Amino acid sequence: MFIDTHVHLNADQYEEDLQEVINRALEANVKKMVVIGFDRITIERAMKLVEQYSFLYAVVGWHPVDAIDCTEEDLKWIEELAKHEKVVGIGEMGLDYHWDKSPKDVQQALFRKQIRLAQKVNLPIIIHNRDATEDVIRILREEEAHLTGGIMHCYGGSVETAKQCIDMNFMISLGGPVTFKNAKRPKEVATAIPLEYLLIETDAPYLAPHPHRGKRNEPALVPLVAEEIARLKGITIEEVAEATTKNAEKFFKITD
Repeated sequence: MFIDTHVHLNADQYEEDLQEVINRALEANVKKMVVIGFDRITIERAMKLVEQYSFLYAVVGWHPVDAIDCTEEDLKWIEELAKHEKVVGIGEMGLDYHWDKSPKDVQQALFRKQIRLAQKVNLPIIIHNRDATEDVIRILREEEAHLTGGIMHCYGGSVETAKQCIDMNFMISLGGPVTFKNAKRPKEVATAIPLEYLLIETDAPYLAPHPHRGKRNEPALVPLVAEEIARLKGITIEEVAEATTKNAEKFFKITD
């Protein structure tokens, strides 16, 4: 059994065939999925999905690219939603210096507010980091993010930084890029980081694993991520499935 710990089933890309996508995931033994809402529309859709399907869970928060659009009212709404039994984390939050829609200071201020919100509601945080590693690590430390812990989502950093994150009570989540032939860092991380700290994800509809790279991703492909981790570690895919499922259930407290 596999758990896709980060998927956007609430994305427009699944509007036409969502049920078929879900059916394919279940057939591929992906028995639980965590749907990420990161703005008003995607959060609303995520909440509808978790009400509809018993095996779906939600993470709610505000994406750093759109930080400039987030209001205090939005944050109060997220705090209220956090009480829902199917909401298992706050995010995805963090910093994204690749796009310039939201100024860095605005992103950083919202990042801090969401970490504090997560501490208030006692839920872990899911981190989006693009071209901002130094500031992400600094803010996590300054805001004592170890108190809730969290996930470094679709991790693409170094082994050394991964170990720093683990020391702060974070899990390392690997997605499709670990299967890419030229993906040196994710492969190094998959090899070096013990299984007890690893999770798997698709980030679907984005970042489809090899040999589907460039196409629409979906949760049925998460076993390909597990397969590559198993190959790199010299163990069986069953061992990766068992460990990452156990890790996800413990982390999100979804043992039902």
